Amino acid sequence: LDVIDQRFEKGVLVTTSAIGKFYSNGLDYETVTRMEQERDTRFWNECLYPLWRRLLTYPMPTIALINGHAFAGGLMTAFMHDYRIMNPHRGFLCLNEVEFGAPLKAPMSSIFRQKITSPNTYRSLVLEAKRFKALEALKEGIVDGLGGVDEMIDLVKEWGLVGKGRAGVYGRLKETMWRETVGSLKGEDLENDEREEGEREGRRRDERRRVEEWEARSGKIGAKL
Repeated sequence: LDVIDQRFEKGVLVTTSAIGKFYSNGLDYETVTRMEQERDTRFWNECLYPLWRRLLTYPMPTIALINGHAFAGGLMTAFMHDYRIMNPHRGFLCLNEVEFGAPLKAPMSSIFRQKITSPNTYRSLVLEAKRFKALEALKEGIVDGLGGVDEMIDLVKEWGLVGKGRAGVYGRLKETMWRETVGSLKGEDLENDEREEGEREGRRRDERRRVEEWEARSGKIGAKL
């Protein structure tokens, strides 16, 4: 990304996958879980978040050409782009963290909240792990167009994207547009995340204690309401 930015004329950055079936299936969850358990924040602060922030504030238009499935972190990465164009014949878009027990960190949630205008669509993504096919994704504003490379080039011309970065303010405009997510990607929410996790643990302990007290009073262990 730095080489393209520094050594080439400003144009349009496009990412896609050489694997026909997948744009990206997201992170290696086992490795991420281990790092979380070890309280190792280097992956987020030094690897993933800097990449996402670079894409989100890149000084020229960016397009995720989604050639196949985009799940979880793969869909998040696509949302760090300015535009998303999806293969109309293959793939689902899905945030399935609710199905494998992964809470969304602040920037993971805020990018969808900022870029998806419908609260119902946002809810369907986050709380229902709904799988969106191309036509429905376009209708709900999750993607901006349908097609492959040829259609993407046509849309770039139609939207007049080539040259938009030449004035030198394109990235700065995006920093302002997506200020909430940019701030989270800078690590400003890490201390809040750790404090909130501690508070959640405290609430869970209190909840267990109240249940145990209720069971003791009612004489019913493992009772159901």
